[in-house]
Formats: sequence, structure tokens, C-alpha cells
Amino acid sequence: MTTHKLLIADDEPNILISLEFLMKREGYEVVLARDGQEALDAIERDKPDLVLLDVMMPVKTGFDVCHEVRNSETMRDTLILMLTAKGRDTDIAKGMALGANAYMTKPFSTKELVQKVQAMLGNQP
Repeated sequence: MTTHKLLIADDEPNILISLEFLMKREGYEVVLARDGQEALDAIERDKPDLVLLDVMMPVKTGFDVCHEVRNSETMRDTLILMLTAKGRDTDIAKGMALGANAYMTKPFSTKELVQKVQAMLGNQP
């Protein structure tokens, strides 16, 4: 069985630590990024199966990262789950229009996040 690889991109250290712990406990291989440029570099280099992408990050926003991934020959098939405190309908519509596969607003339950990740990846870590 192949382990799915996740990239968690968020500029908040406590969120990175807690999501890394949660996803490793669920059996996923985890890569971390602390800003939008690091996220793009990690997607290109590590080829994650799914990206948990914060919207509000330094250097490049999650919206910027999503747009660049979808316009890249080598990265466009990467699954993107946007995680953000920006929960207005216009923010969600923007994220989905830029190519996000799913969108969750903070705060979210860890159980709900794990279920969403499992559903997107076909239930296997």
C-alpha cells in the first residue's frame, strides 16, 4: 500500500504542529510549508497528493498558490483543500473558481477535516 503524501501550508505555527500531528496519526506522510512560495516549491518538489492550503499567508496567498498550481503543467492535478478563516460566500466562490477541490472554514473540527481528507483521497492514508 502506498502512503498518501500531504502538504500542510499555513503561516501559523500552532496550526502546522497540530495538523501535522493529526495527519501523521492518521497514517499520512506530511510535508510542511510556512508561506505561499514555500508551498509552491514543496508542491513542485515533493508532489503531494493533497494540499491543505491556508488562504492568508505571507509572500503569496493561498489564492495565488491555487492559481499557479492550476496553471502549471506539472502541478495542476494536485488536490487542494483550502483552509481559512475567510468564510464569506465571495471568498469561497473565489477559492473554488481558482481551482480548489474543497474549502473548509476555520474553526473546523479535526474529525470533520480527517473525514474530508479521507474522502478526497479515497479513504486510504
